[in-house]
Amino acid sequence: MVSRKANSSSPGSGSGEDSGLTRRSEKRVKPPLGEAQLRDLALHYAARFATTGARLEAYLVRKIRERGLAEDGDGRILDIDVKALVARLVELGYVDDDAYARMRARDLGARGYGARRVEETLRHAGVDEGLRQAHAPGEAAGRHAAALMARKRRLGPYGREHAEPSDPLAVRKAREKAIAAMLRAGHQYEHARFILAAQRTEDVDEWVGEAADDEGIEHQW
Repeated sequence: MVSRKANSSSPGSGSGEDSGLTRRSEKRVKPPLGEAQLRDLALHYAARFATTGARLEAYLVRKIRERGLAEDGDGRILDIDVKALVARLVELGYVDDDAYARMRARDLGARGYGARRVEETLRHAGVDEGLRQAHAPGEAAGRHAAALMARKRRLGPYGREHAEPSDPLAVRKAREKAIAAMLRAGHQYEHARFILAAQRTEDVDEWVGEAADDEGIEHQW
């Protein structure tokens, strides 16, 4: 006669496993936030990520929505001024919108993105209009970023197909596709048109250099 041992996975025998899952779920529930905990979260976030005051405020508001606020000694929900907390961190230098805007504008330009993409990125991060204008790429920087993107994407004189004759219809479609790609990356139409019409990469280099000379910029590129 075969002995039938209780199977832990059989109905009615999984209460131990279920209770274990319940206990683990309860452990994951974090307590409501007090002012000190919220300040620690803000400091930790600012230390880990380059951010702006607006993005930090949005992060803290989200954390409050997720966890709620603690009660004071009288059982009343704490009233924490998130804007004042963020302003204090800005005052202490933990958050610097100007430094963030400068870094992001430089990074995007180095990756081949144009002025419009820089503007959109900074606006989305909550950078105010004055700082967005202050860090907007100039003509020389815009031309350089457009040339960099064309080189990376092998567009215009940087493309292999440029040296070989092709079907006119295929050439026109390829040009329209290239212009659309450059416009999506935030470049001016005039910049895209010049690069795609250039016969030599040297022509693009001279074009970028002319703008740098006009602005009195050293050819750091």
